[in-house]
Amino acid sequence: MSDMTTKSRPLTLQDCCDGTLQVGPSGDSDGFSLITELLADQHELSAVDVFSRVHESGELPDQARYYSRLLPASRPGPGQQYAFEVDLDRCSGCKACVAGCHALNGLDEKETWRDVGLLIGGTPLLPVMQHVTTACHHCIEPACLSACPVDAYEKDSVTGIVRHLDDQCFGCQYCTLACPYDVPKYHKKKGIVRKCDMCSNRLSQGEAPACVQACPHEAIAIRVVDIAVVKENAEADNFLPAAPEPHLTLPTTTYKTKRVFPRNMLPADYYSISPQHPHWPLIIMLVLTQLSVGAFATICFLESSLDAALSTVLRPYQATAAFLLGQLALAASTCHLGRPLYAFRGIIGLRHSWLSREILVFGMFAGLSFPFAVLCWVVSIPGLNLGVWHERLVAMISPLGLAVTAVGGLGVFCSAMIYVFTKRELWNFERTILRFALTSIVMGLATSWLSLVIMQHFSEPTVAARVSEQLAEPLARMLMAAMACKLLFDATILRHLLDFRNAPLKRSALLIVGPLRRISFSRVVAGVVGGILIPAVVLQQLSHGPAWTASPGGELSILTMWLACLSGELLERYLFFAAVSSPRMPGGVRQ
Repeated sequence: MSDMTTKSRPLTLQDCCDGTLQVGPSGDSDGFSLITELLADQHELSAVDVFSRVHESGELPDQARYYSRLLPASRPGPGQQYAFEVDLDRCSGCKACVAGCHALNGLDEKETWRDVGLLIGGTPLLPVMQHVTTACHHCIEPACLSACPVDAYEKDSVTGIVRHLDDQCFGCQYCTLACPYDVPKYHKKKGIVRKCDMCSNRLSQGEAPACVQACPHEAIAIRVVDIAVVKENAEADNFLPAAPEPHLTLPTTTYKTKRVFPRNMLPADYYSISPQHPHWPLIIMLVLTQLSVGAFATICFLESSLDAALSTVLRPYQATAAFLLGQLALAASTCHLGRPLYAFRGIIGLRHSWLSREILVFGMFAGLSFPFAVLCWVVSIPGLNLGVWHERLVAMISPLGLAVTAVGGLGVFCSAMIYVFTKRELWNFERTILRFALTSIVMGLATSWLSLVIMQHFSEPTVAARVSEQLAEPLARMLMAAMACKLLFDATILRHLLDFRNAPLKRSALLIVGPLRRISFSRVVAGVVGGILIPAVVLQQLSHGPAWTASPGGELSILTMWLACLSGELLERYLFFAAVSSPRMPGGVRQ
């Protein structure tokens, strides 16, 4: 009976392995002869027979017959990787790929890893319209991977697929700024970033990604590309009209068409402008860290302007204010993280991420500024007898202050490079470095005024009057000059309104005078009031004597000046984020 069952269907090697095929009772020649016969039969099968049996056994996905030709025949070899290939002649803009990706990857309602944009051009008599489906390009040099401070991205060494490691991510969102193609998407509820991974789990099992399966026109395919060829193609800058330049990250997606696009082919949203996310925690962190660094730098600068005894009186108040505001800045930065409990991971990417370097350097800055502030207080306490240690501690103040300022300056440089790395025009090296440096100078001088007011409440009136007499007038003049330079620098962006091309800097200028005009106006008013008008009033009142700064009216004026300067710099940093022209792939028509 067992023999009849065995011979009622074709024998397979799996039957032998599973024990379905039974050997004779003696366990000798009958079993071995059947195995030998089976192996011989397998060697005689043609390729068609093998392919047919694989399908009959159900080892391939049910839909494989529809998309098998859209997958590569073999895995990538050395110098190769997987890539999307999009046939623009087949794409109809139906967004089935978007729906398929959304459904098969279990995305939330408003979350998308694949989008469909639109290119338009031609003439009124012969208009041209082209839909474009886009997702992650799995770049050869992915900016998201280089920028990530916690190494939450990895690029597979065989397939070239760039995957995001959700468990490693702490939600800093830096990759969303670094990627020129707007690929990583921040998931607010989960507190992490997520992106397309080419359905790598399905692909490893011979199943096509969701978008490939869903497209009814077979417009999307997975191909194997040569990395050297991708680099050569990037030199020609022939990717998509008005898309971010391919040499930035070397995207591997191939867009092919048999048609020749007209020269005026542009994205449908090319002339649309909209403010970007302002990132308030980053605004506060940047302004306050630069304030803290500027205040410490001002302490070192004022050492040469004051007598040693007077410097000892003012120094602890300014060092304390700078330290406390710097700590507030670092606390505010954690509010930007989707998962702040994992903030300790921030220095994992020290070798390649400017954000990791900023975290490390400002951590050192905080570690140095605290003992400096304590030391300033120790040497300023009257009647404290430290013997020979007093002179040694006093000698340590100047080099420690220079060290705090130098490390803080390095931190400001790292902050600037975080945004320079994104390759956005408004955030280029010269603009960003100068912007951050001027903020440090303006807020450092303004904080010196604040420290002066605080000192007057706790020091002897005669000593406070002497400090004000020596510092008040030069501080007012320097603040006016610094604020004037800052406002003029901010205004230089407006000259790009005259540009003919709708370039990124022109779009930023249009945002500043358009949707963001109220913020822009408030920034100018705050800067003029806090950095020019009130200091001018202070200079006028000082002509009657330095005692005015200790009067209620003088203290109120100085406090208003500091708050106005701080508000102006916060609004300027708001524009820094909101008015930047964000690079992106072609989008649709915006209302």
